[in-house]
Amino acid sequence: MQKKAELYRGKAKTVYTTEDPNLLILEFRNDTSALDGERIEQFDRKGMVNNKFNHFIMTKLEQAGIPTQMEALLSDTDALVKKLDMVPVECVIRNRAAGSLVKRLGVEEGLILNPPIFDLFLKDDAKHDPMVNESYCETFGWVSKQHLAEMKRLSYLANDVLSKIFNDAGLILVDFKLEFGLYQGKVVLGDEFSPDGSRLWDTETLDKMDKDRFRQSLGGLIEAYEEVARRIGVELD
Repeated sequence: MQKKAELYRGKAKTVYTTEDPNLLILEFRNDTSALDGERIEQFDRKGMVNNKFNHFIMTKLEQAGIPTQMEALLSDTDALVKKLDMVPVECVIRNRAAGSLVKRLGVEEGLILNPPIFDLFLKDDAKHDPMVNESYCETFGWVSKQHLAEMKRLSYLANDVLSKIFNDAGLILVDFKLEFGLYQGKVVLGDEFSPDGSRLWDTETLDKMDKDRFRQSLGGLIEAYEEVARRIGVELD
């Protein structure tokens, strides 16, 4: 499968069409961004690590009964995926307080959230991805009530599956975002799951092993990503 036209260029990935109208190629770049893209840097191996990390996670989720757009790993930085009609709302699951939740509510970072919180955000960089709720989704026609309910169900199922994977590897899955789309009328998990879109802390030290290392200028970004990948069993080389 070969890349044809560039369809979309995001902060860290480029999407290409292929000769099959139902399939796309995701290219994972070495770019890393923060502050809505105002700060961008490149890190060697990042595209490769995230591509293989994402393929590994999507495979695990498929095995658990969560439909994903993943078709095949094509190269170190490219993956073949189904073309989805993407829902313009992202789902966030929070197991512990961190990031924007701490800023909004003033709660202590690391507070265990039981039950986990389910948040929704409109995917709109120009508006800084504002937080929304289920009523907004229905009123503005972003996603049907039925499909949103399925997105919520799959998000919590993914949390159960992934929390165990990371816990077994000595890591805390603090929070993560998921993006969904429709494929032949069915809700399917799209985009990616990597340390770019999740928070992962070492169980013993609480060291941050995700993109917060870049956001907070802690250093060692790729080393942390590779350590997480190694612990959960991703083959990088």
